[in-house]
Parts: sequence; structure tokens; C-alpha cells
Amino acid sequence: MQKMKPLHPEQHRSDLRILIILSALMSFASVSTDLYLPAMPAISQEFHSGSGGVQFTLSGFLIGFSLGQFIWGPVGDRYGRRLPVALGLMLFVFGSAGCAQASSIIEMIIWRVIQAAGACAGPVLARAMVRDLYSRERSAQMLSTLFMFMAVAPLSGPFLGGQILIHSNWHMIFWVMAGMGMMALAGLSLLPETLKPSARATSPLSHALAGYLRLVKDKRVMGYGLAGACYYAGFYAFIAGTPDAYINYYHVLPQFYGLLFGVNVVGIISANFINKRLVSRVGSERLFHYGTAVAALSGIGFAIDSRFGWGGITGLILPFFIYASMNGFIVANSVAGALAETTTNAGAVSSLIGAMHYGSGIFSAAILGWWSDHTPWPMGATLGMVALAGWLIALRLKQHLSPVIRIAE
Repeated sequence: MQKMKPLHPEQHRSDLRILIILSALMSFASVSTDLYLPAMPAISQEFHSGSGGVQFTLSGFLIGFSLGQFIWGPVGDRYGRRLPVALGLMLFVFGSAGCAQASSIIEMIIWRVIQAAGACAGPVLARAMVRDLYSRERSAQMLSTLFMFMAVAPLSGPFLGGQILIHSNWHMIFWVMAGMGMMALAGLSLLPETLKPSARATSPLSHALAGYLRLVKDKRVMGYGLAGACYYAGFYAFIAGTPDAYINYYHVLPQFYGLLFGVNVVGIISANFINKRLVSRVGSERLFHYGTAVAALSGIGFAIDSRFGWGGITGLILPFFIYASMNGFIVANSVAGALAETTTNAGAVSSLIGAMHYGSGIFSAAILGWWSDHTPWPMGATLGMVALAGWLIALRLKQHLSPVIRIAE
């Protein structure tokens, strides 16, 4: 595939403006989940839904976010990247406004699904844009750079949400989300189209399902997707469980919850920076396997402390910091590996991988909703199991390495 000359990977230069816009598009999942985390107890109290009920608003978001990607990817492959992103942002603004005016937990869940269906256009097509422009190793480097930029969202999201609660209420949090969507829509005008007409898919959109079925049969694409999905399942178990565990169980003030949540982003940024530096020397495949192994160990430690409470809240913070940091080695390298398996349908691959990543959170968040006992244990058990599963999948994937990668290993 022909690359855009101004951004050719051999030039080893990054266009800062494009990086900022792409990172903003990829941040909509974090913005839509992290910003309202401190408000979950308040939403639960207003709607009399209990902690389990409000956690289904996260599951509803992840359902829309996962299923929507199956649409946006093929649309982006056929019509280019910019127009679908613009339509998605408008839908996100509409859904955010609906959430702000919801009068029941059921309404909130429905509007969250709509909000998510629009929000997912940005991340899925931003990943495809990276594949439009760069080779595998360079894609892994660029994705790590994007994840460092976009880490501002989970770092500032819970803190900003807590500050909004001090001066207003949870409704204002969703109005702020709508405003962010409008700003991203304005910034999209500065982003060039990365998929040339000659490189676009020509098959009807109705053929997209058959294309997904072919990808599902690809062991390597599915291996990368499943390993990343297990990591995200653990992360979303943490996201869904910590508002209750930190605020209600350990009595952390909502405005300070964001600080405890945001400390994990320091690890994410650091690991992505290290990954960017090492990937050209060590290889993205090897770094990916290291990341899944460390995530499994830290996840098991997190589960043990959540069950017995030996370290109190510190025993949750420290192992999850290590787990969160592995984002830098697992996510960028697994996405780059999966995208490297294709040359003509990067949007569809990105959709499938993204749907698997965020779709896994549907189940982990729902498990917490059903299993909630107002202690950290359901969260810890879920995280520990999926972290171990991710490592086992990565080990299995290693048996299907191509001969070239085996020699490098």
C-alpha cells in the first residue's frame, strides 16, 4: 500500500498535529467511562438502583462500543476515514445529551448504548489510519505514542469528574462530554484523509459479515485479539469495581478517587514510552509476550489481596499499577500484530480487535453487577482469572509464530 509522503515511516518524523487529533479520537472510550466514575455512587443513589444496577450503565456503554465497531470499520474501508468519524462524533454528542437528561437507570443505559455507538468510530478508525500510514514495527511505535498522548484522558477524567461533582452534579458530567465531542468534531477539519480512493474497498457493505468470518478463522488475528481482550476485561473489572471498593468500602472521598485512579496512568505512559524505544531492537512480538506474563502475575496478586485484605487499599493500588502498566506492552503490540496480518481491510481488522477488547468489558462489568457483595473480592477474582487467561492465550499464540518471527525470537 502506498504511504503518504509527508508521513512516510522512513522519514522518522511525526506530525504532532495529527498525533494529537488521533489521540483525542482514541480517547473517547476513556472519556466516556472514566469521567463519570466518581459519580457512579451518586447516580445509584438518585435512581435507587444499587451499586450493581449502575454498573450496568458501563456494560451498556461497552455493548454499544463493541457492536458499533463492526459497522464503522467496513464503512471506513469503503468511504474513507474522515466522514465516518464525523458521523460518529455527532452521534456521541446526541447520546451524551440524552444521558445528561436521563430520569431512570433504564434510560441511562439506553442513552449510554447510543453514546457508545458514536464514540467507537474514533478509536477504530484512528487505529486504521495508523495502519494506512505505517509498517508493523513503526505502527507499534506510533500506537505507543498515541497511547501516551491519550493517557491524559484516564489521568484527568476521574479527577475532573470529581471536581464537577463538587461544584455541580452528575448531569453536568455528561454535558461536558457533549462539549468534548463538539470540540473533537471541530478539530477533525484539521485531519487529512489517510485512505486514498484507489486503496478503498469496493465490495458492498453487505459482504462485511463474510469478511469478519474469514478473520475469525485466522488464528493469529484471533490470538492477538483474545489476549488483548483478556487484558481489557481485567481493566474494566477494575473500572467497574473500584468506585464501590474505594469510595464505599475504603471510604475514599470522590474527589480523591480520581487521584488514586490516575496514578495508574503514570505506569501506562512510562511503559508505552519504553515500548516505543525497545520495539525496534527487541521486537513487538517479544515485548507482547513479556507484558502478558507480568500482567498475569500482578493480576493474581491483586486477586489475593482483594480476597484477604492483607494490604488494605494499598494492596490493591500497587499490583494494579503493575497490571495497568502492561498496557504499554500488550495493547500497542497486539494491535500492531493483528493489523500486520492484513493489507486491504485494516478497518475491518481494527473493528474486530476493538470489539473484542471492549466487548470483553461487557462481561467483566456484568459479572461484577451480578456478583456484587460490596467488597473488592468479585473485582479481584475477575481480574485475576482473565489476566491468567490472557497469558495462556499468548503462550498458545507463540506456537503459531511465522518462521521469520521464530528466527528473531
